[in-house]
Amino acid sequence: MNTKLQTPIDYLKGVGPNRADLLRKELGIHTYQDLLNLFPNRYLDRTRYYKINELQRNSSEVQVIGKIIRFREVAQKRGKRLVATFQDDTGIMELVWFRGQKWIKDSLKVNRPYVIFGKTNWYNGTFSMPHPEIELLDEHKKSLRSAMQPIYPSTEKLTNKGITNRVVSKVMQQLFLDTKNRFAETLPEHLVSELNLLSKSEALFNIHFPKNQALLAKAQFRLKFEELFYIQLQLILKNLIHKSKIKGVTFDKIGTYFNTFFNNYLPFELTHAQKRVIKEIRSDLGSNAQMNRLLQGDVGSGKTIVAFMSILIALDNGFQACLMAPTEILSVQHYNGLLEWCKKLNIRTELLTGSSNTSSRKKIHKELENGELQLLIGTHALLEDKVKFKNLGLAIIDEQHRFGVAQRSKLWHKGEAVNGTVIPPHILVMTATPIPRTLAMSVYGDLDISIIDELPPGRRPIKTVHRYDKNRLKVFGFIRDEIAKGRQVYIVYPLIQESEKMDYKDLMDGYESIARDFPAPKYQISIVHGQMKATDKDYEMQRFAKGETQIMVATTVIEVGVNVPNATVMVIESAERFGLSQLHQLRGRVGRGGEQSYCILMTSHKLSSDSKTRLETMVRTNDGFEIAEVDLKLRGPGDIMGTQQSGVLNLKIANIIKDKEILQSARYYAKKLLKEDSSLTLPKHQVVLHTYKQLSKFKNIWNYIS
Repeated sequence: MNTKLQTPIDYLKGVGPNRADLLRKELGIHTYQDLLNLFPNRYLDRTRYYKINELQRNSSEVQVIGKIIRFREVAQKRGKRLVATFQDDTGIMELVWFRGQKWIKDSLKVNRPYVIFGKTNWYNGTFSMPHPEIELLDEHKKSLRSAMQPIYPSTEKLTNKGITNRVVSKVMQQLFLDTKNRFAETLPEHLVSELNLLSKSEALFNIHFPKNQALLAKAQFRLKFEELFYIQLQLILKNLIHKSKIKGVTFDKIGTYFNTFFNNYLPFELTHAQKRVIKEIRSDLGSNAQMNRLLQGDVGSGKTIVAFMSILIALDNGFQACLMAPTEILSVQHYNGLLEWCKKLNIRTELLTGSSNTSSRKKIHKELENGELQLLIGTHALLEDKVKFKNLGLAIIDEQHRFGVAQRSKLWHKGEAVNGTVIPPHILVMTATPIPRTLAMSVYGDLDISIIDELPPGRRPIKTVHRYDKNRLKVFGFIRDEIAKGRQVYIVYPLIQESEKMDYKDLMDGYESIARDFPAPKYQISIVHGQMKATDKDYEMQRFAKGETQIMVATTVIEVGVNVPNATVMVIESAERFGLSQLHQLRGRVGRGGEQSYCILMTSHKLSSDSKTRLETMVRTNDGFEIAEVDLKLRGPGDIMGTQQSGVLNLKIANIIKDKEILQSARYYAKKLLKEDSSLTLPKHQVVLHTYKQLSKFKNIWNYIS
């Protein structure tokens, strides 16, 4: 390892205390190592020298070899500009300076060969280049400057304080001179040769001073692969350690509850995907390691029944289970959905939310501790210290991205204590927000992932169309036809948090125009929005669910988990204001019965290109994973993970969206290596162990995940 790399940046020639301070504050550069890892954003191709007669009128950056044959000053509105006539053997062009003229005129020589570089303009039949970079041809040939000129990340403050790209390049050259370009190899020899990678030193040199495109591409590949390889290594190792060190309760029997439900009460034949996932969960639960599994399935794919069957396995083994959901509406819905089956199977189950009253809370607390209560369903209320289980064996978390890490670990500590150590419950995390495979590999790489990727039989795909505001009368006509067939309709308005008043106004204007077109008593309309009391919301929701109203006008309150099988039309107003995953979630509110359902996206005519992409994607596909991939491209990984985790992928050079193939390859090789040598003790893996320890010391890659 080059020991110099931990030297503070202040000691590098050409930096000094003031510049060091700026580099620390603006770019987080504290040491030589940090500077070395400041990778260029892009490169200017200086491999090519243009002739003046080859210049194009597209104002691109070019370099030309020639000489100045004369200077002249030209008066303009304010002051004057200096113009030099520059010539090569094919023609002439002009160089222009609006400031610093005296110094320029004194320091540049006529009739000496120069290399100029800059952006060209086409003006009055001649090419001109304002404020070119200019250097004597002899000097140019001598300098270490690469043919592909790197452009480094910067900030306004750095530029204003004179730390230009040129200064950063100079400092970088100094760094390579100081360290003699000797950097320790961080990947094992067999991997470097198998994948035909550049060595670490070559890669670093060619990322900062590439001689040509081909070497640059090889350097980028090598460094991206390495970055992703170590992230995968850390995640997979964490999973292995988890499985070997963190013991779980062994559920070794499938008993009466499971079998009775399976044979007598299963409401429909399970899909292949559901069977596969239940098998994966069963093998986890019987393995004596703690289960830590993420269950992904699109809206309506039947995750709840898989969760319920997992609960039955816990109960069959004499343990309690709990199911936690992010909102009261959703937990009430889970409770009502499972209550029927629990009654048939004689399972004691209760609901605990923020609005449970004191007497029922006390009863729940008591019955949980003495083990009478077998299944508890609820919201964050489950996490309170007063909630103590007799023996919690399985905890299921729905829509996990809405819970913080601290909250999840609280649930973990509610497991059973054996000889003073808490045995954590098995954890099953469910989400209907499909996480693109690339992101799942990087962010949830330490969880085992199960995917339900087919819909239950009898579910018809929802037909989605995009209509403009001018088609509104036709849309209303279509709604009337559906209501005449006895169906129900959602009409959803966007919510823009900043201005609740405006949202309320939009919603009320919409409601009034709908009430005019669908007059009472023939039509009944429910309305639900964020400013209503919870009891009023529930009352309106219930009216709609019972079929007493045919139209539900709402803001996005209904996004998660409302289940009305008779609703077949979802109209989304101002659909361009919604994100893709939100549109997909809303669409999932219909199509829950056997009838053909429709989703109508209403927009104005003015649409940004991103909005168009979102709408086209919605119309084209019902596949949540495909939608999530498009969403990831449009929004970037940070947004999808939610702000609390936007720092998740603080990558130096790789980009998990564009470098999907490299990520997959890195994961494959990390797995392969750990399969052969999970403790990294073989001599040939010493370098991996060393690098891994260094990385863990300097940055704890995402230790807060799951």
